[in-house]
Amino acid sequence: MSFGTAEYKRRIRKTKERMATEGIDVLLITDPANMNYLSGYDAWSFYVHQMLVIINDDEQPLWIGRGMDRNAAKVTTWLYDENIIPYPDDYVQSDTKHPMDFVACILTQIGQGNRAIGVEMESYYFTAKCYQQLQKGLPNAILKDATLLVNWVRIVKSNAEIEYMKRAAVIVEKAMMDGIGLIKEGVRECDVAAKIFHTQITGTDAFGGDYPAIMPLLPSGDKNSTPHLTWTDKRYKRGDAVILELAGCYKRYHSPLARTVNIGQPNDKFITLSNLVVEGLNACLDMIKPGIYCEEIEETWRKAIEKSGIIKDSRLGYSMGLNYPPDWGEHTASIRKGDKTILQPNMTFHLIPGIWLDQYGFEASESIRITETGCETFAKLPRELFIKDGVLSKSETHIGLEEV
Repeated sequence: MSFGTAEYKRRIRKTKERMATEGIDVLLITDPANMNYLSGYDAWSFYVHQMLVIINDDEQPLWIGRGMDRNAAKVTTWLYDENIIPYPDDYVQSDTKHPMDFVACILTQIGQGNRAIGVEMESYYFTAKCYQQLQKGLPNAILKDATLLVNWVRIVKSNAEIEYMKRAAVIVEKAMMDGIGLIKEGVRECDVAAKIFHTQITGTDAFGGDYPAIMPLLPSGDKNSTPHLTWTDKRYKRGDAVILELAGCYKRYHSPLARTVNIGQPNDKFITLSNLVVEGLNACLDMIKPGIYCEEIEETWRKAIEKSGIIKDSRLGYSMGLNYPPDWGEHTASIRKGDKTILQPNMTFHLIPGIWLDQYGFEASESIRITETGCETFAKLPRELFIKDGVLSKSETHIGLEEV
């Protein structure tokens, strides 16, 4: 297990408090990050149906999943063997039966079939078919939407979780610099991605890395006006700008980071955009502290860049930490206008004020922790535009890239 039993019990208790507030007796958790958070379960088995069942008057959850994954639950969770319930393999991708039929049968057998049951309606891993089969198999139950119930419990991290994110930050710093170091004219995009992957997984001599929830995002050249492209086998050209957005991951805890590189001397417009983004990012980092609303950070950003006339219509950041593919975000607080979430110590965010115009874009981001008096960044790399094979930027000189 990644944490001691006492920490898991504390998380279960806080989850049950939220269940009581929402009038939920039984909570069916299908989001693998929430399953991990409450039980420790960690396997690449989320491509089939599985769940954790929290019952308000039972001390331990139930794990229900595919038979061949039963032993994974035994070796990664704090659950008793009798609380680990496998379903037969003929439920997998079957036209005649569904794993939720099995779940409904189990809940009925243990006397939970006529209670208020919460389900994660907006989870990637809970389908319309799941809901339909639960309705059919539990006709006397009241099914309630429990989307993000556990996610909001997760938003304030323990000190142990913060330590894992700090280790992830060490990994992402190393992966970022390895990626930047390899980018130059004539190098293939896929080779840079491979280098980044290698560093993300090998980590450091002291601790290794885990697979991140999002693949390295590496839009370049005429593609860097959009943020969510990965890589191809094309070779970089002189004049290309390359955005790198990636994360270190340690025991499923993430520390994302974005930086931008230009191969050769950039034009004045690109330099102006990069300076604008960094200026706005710095202004936000200087004002963040406990007790303010998320939307106040966005307001600071907006005022810092208003002289440019540029309007950023996407959010400025989001709560993040523990997760599985396809996203490292927690889907709770967002740094944008209208979000009244009050910052508390040990909340963690990915602050990513990227700007993508019609022809080009620039990203520089930081993963941050709210402290007792302000905020701290997990990573410690320069934020300015990196310039390769041209006039070296202060950032490159500072970190020793002059040898590349």
